[in-house]
Amino acid sequence: MKENETIVEMITRFTDIVNGLEALGNTYKESEKVMKILRLLPSKWHTKVTAIQEAKDLTKLPMKELIGSLMTCQINLAKKLQEGEDKKKKNIALKATTKEEEDVEEEKPSEEDDDLSLITRKLNKYMRGERFRGRKFTSRRDLSKKESSSHGDKDK
Repeated sequence: MKENETIVEMITRFTDIVNGLEALGNTYKESEKVMKILRLLPSKWHTKVTAIQEAKDLTKLPMKELIGSLMTCQINLAKKLQEGEDKKKKNIALKATTKEEEDVEEEKPSEEDDDLSLITRKLNKYMRGERFRGRKFTSRRDLSKKESSSHGDKDK
């Protein structure tokens, strides 16, 4: 059997050769033809050949039954091959995340968090410097209270 040849094409070629040989005076029994066809099949058909050899009596197996079995097998192989190609085409790689992974991703520091932490560190370092030793910082609300109370003290 040739590389890209179908079972029907192989059987047609085989029948032409057998008919030519019979015209020359060589005759073959049905069982001999069946055995020759099974030997013609390539290695990818090895499992099917073995199954036929073990399940059937090759001396009584008609050519039509063998051809039907091989054609069925070829159709099934073609379907499996087509399904495999379809699966390859449909495969899309997507990253799956779980709830836990999403929580971990949220905990990762973003650029804004990095900037904020940098500013905080610099401010703390600056405040620990000599200029601010001994001084107390108050918020604007506290300043407005002091100012109002100090104005009140002057009036008294």
